Amino acid sequence: QIQLEESGGGLVRAGGSLRVSCEAFGETVCIATMAWYRQAPGKEREWVAEISRDGSRKYADPVKGRFTISRDNAKNTLYLEMSSLKPEDTAVYYCKADTRGICDLPLGYDFWGQGTQIIVSK
Repeated sequence: QIQLEESGGGLVRAGGSLRVSCEAFGETVCIATMAWYRQAPGKEREWVAEISRDGSRKYADPVKGRFTISRDNAKNTLYLEMSSLKPEDTAVYYCKADTRGICDLPLGYDFWGQGTQIIVSK
């Protein structure tokens, strides 16, 4: 199976920057796409960005130009560099690993971390 552990959240002022990380453990060779999602209080979880095994990146419109997703496959770690942060970026940020096309694991294709809280103050 795959376990994901996020780190790097915290409190930051609007306009500031922050980097969060997500380290993968277990059957990491099975990981295809990795992604960041976020869930603000009282809202649905939303997709933020994703990066494929070969490094192709996609971003949600609200974060384009401000957030950068990257991954270090040697370290089994996913990153999200966030800049020009806004109060509306406040949320719990989750990483997700997707094994579709690589492995059929007993617990399915999607694996989630526990999340890391980011609060952006005005």
